[in-house]
Formats: sequence, C-alpha cells, structure tokens
Amino acid sequence: MTNTQINKSLKFDGPGGLLPVVVQDAVSKAVLMQAWMNKEALDISIKSGKLTFFSRSKKRLWTKGETSGNFLLVKELLADCDQDCLLAKVTPVGPVCHTGEDTCFGEENVPVKEKKDESGDDAGSPGFLLELEKVLKKRKLADTSESYTARLLKAGNKRIAKKLGEEAVELILEAEQGDRQRFVEEAADLLYHLNVLLIGREMGWKDVIQELEGRHKIK
Repeated sequence: MTNTQINKSLKFDGPGGLLPVVVQDAVSKAVLMQAWMNKEALDISIKSGKLTFFSRSKKRLWTKGETSGNFLLVKELLADCDQDCLLAKVTPVGPVCHTGEDTCFGEENVPVKEKKDESGDDAGSPGFLLELEKVLKKRKLADTSESYTARLLKAGNKRIAKKLGEEAVELILEAEQGDRQRFVEEAADLLYHLNVLLIGREMGWKDVIQELEGRHKIK
C-alpha cells in the first residue's frame, strides 16, 4: 500500500475527524508515543517526511520537534486491518518524550542482563544491541574499579580501538577452527568493543544502521 492509497482509504471517524497513530522506532521497534492525525496532518507527514499530528489541546497542527528539533523522520506508514489506525515507523532525532526520555512509555528502562565482561546476553533480537548500548552509555559514570566498560572509556578511543583490533584477530583465528560456540563468543566480544568505541566517538548503532540503509537504497 502506497502513501497515496493510505491517504484515500483511511477512516478519519474518530472524535473531531481524527485518527490514532502509534509511533514506533523503525530500528529498535520500541513504541515511542501515541498521538492523533487528521487528513491534513497525514498529507504534511507524507510530503515533508516529518511526522505531523493534530493537537487536541491546542486545536492545531503540530510537527513533532518543531520547537525542540527532535523530529520524527517517517520511514513507513502502515494502516491496520480496519483502516482506522496508523502505525508510523520512524527514525527519531533526539528524545521523543517531553520529559527528555527516549519514549513516552519508558522502554529505555527495559532491563538488560549483563555478563561479567559486559559483552551482553543473546536475547535473540537485533534490537537488543540498542538496549545494550543504553546500558553501556551509563557505564561512563561508573566506578572504574567495578566496570570494565568504564575503564575502557576512561582509557580513551586509542586504547578501545587497539582492543577492538585484538578481538577482530581472535575472531578471524576462531573462524578457521570450526568451533561454533567459540566463534559466537568472539563475535560477541567484537560487537561489544565496537559498541564501546562508537560510544567513545559519541555515536551509536543507529549511525551505522543508517549508513547501511543508505547504501542499500543506492544499490
């Protein structure tokens, strides 16, 4: 279904001719917020690429981020089976909630099990890397005597990069051995140290994912 088809088929039969919109992070799949749209808000969202709503309290259109700069860049719009609700998959630019949190539902507080070396636990979903990233960022302020991540970040990017190189070599060597579990463990160590280096450079997985998405579009 194209955006034009969505615009024509949706049922704006809620109070005041509005339609509920559930907003989801296109990468992490976290539910970010819920708001309302009228037909004009939908048209603007499609044309501008920035998610726009209708404020029931202010009784006007508002583009999320118009004041804060924390826009929601539209990746995909999906209608539900009854055509009376939208799922907006977006790339958030900054925190979504007015409280400064990543989501209005507090999903940044989802607990992440941490191994002794803080390389993480296999949760079976790529979104876990984003949750792990949030935990590792908090380690910046941790006691270096208690946190390996804090020690790495304090040592600086040159040290982190050297450790990443060591882990890459270990992964390459393990790839030739045929031991599946050891290979997975080395791959996890590599991703962990890459994550720490990204944090040290004030970047994250989303930067890498967006670069890969750009390359995919080009091809």
